[in-house]
Amino acid sequence: MAFSDRELLARLIKCEAGGEGDDGMKAVATVVMNRVNIPYGEYARTGQKSIRKVIEQICQFSCYKSRISGQTNLQNIWNMNPEQIHYDYADWAIGGGKLWAVADCLWFLNPYSPNCPPVFPYNGTGRFHTRINNHCFYVPTELYRQT
Repeated sequence: MAFSDRELLARLIKCEAGGEGDDGMKAVATVVMNRVNIPYGEYARTGQKSIRKVIEQICQFSCYKSRISGQTNLQNIWNMNPEQIHYDYADWAIGGGKLWAVADCLWFLNPYSPNCPPVFPYNGTGRFHTRINNHCFYVPTELYRQT
């Protein structure tokens, strides 16, 4: 399906953080836009300031996968039906809105435990910054600049 950038972002927000409250949804939207706007590293090279390229990058968002570990992933952006709030947060982020609690974070994960790993991704390019509801958020380390 050929979704607009706004539609892709709204669907991703609902899929990745629909149950995480206002700050959780804003945090996910902020991470996506941080990746779009970072001037160095992997996301600057591969994303090229494109929301679509950032979201569609391979192995980045579980909600962009139709299969996970060989199993059908029914919770994906194609099955999402965003509500007005998801579009509102997409518009907010595209317009420059930023949840300052996540600062310049480029990654998030739900560890399904009370503890956040100190680094993520596990290659050491991200350092734990904060937790918002079920998600842990990570800022880039100096090692990220070399990606």
